[in-house]
Amino acid sequence: MNTKIRDKWTDGLFEAILLLENLEECYNFFEDICTVAEIKAMAQRLEVAKMLKQGYTYIDIAQKTGASTATIRRVNRCLMYGADGYRTILEKLEKRSGGKAEE
Repeated sequence: MNTKIRDKWTDGLFEAILLLENLEECYNFFEDICTVAEIKAMAQRLEVAKMLKQGYTYIDIAQKTGASTATIRRVNRCLMYGADGYRTILEKLEKRSGGKAEE
């Protein structure tokens, strides 16, 4: 658990996110709470994490996603040394898709 971000407001935010039941509710909530750029940046980082896990090179990832090498390095560092948030969600996504890589 990362104590740098944990507080009652962040707990409240994450508890609210856990109440969302479908894609439409997610789109509506995140469109209200985040800027389009923030949502796109989070989506891009998740795609970078997927591609890193699949063994793509930084160059391939940068070309496909438009992510900077600094962003790719940061995501890779989180995959290797982070709180296992990416690893957890990637495993859940993989189980949901039956082990097939999502493109």
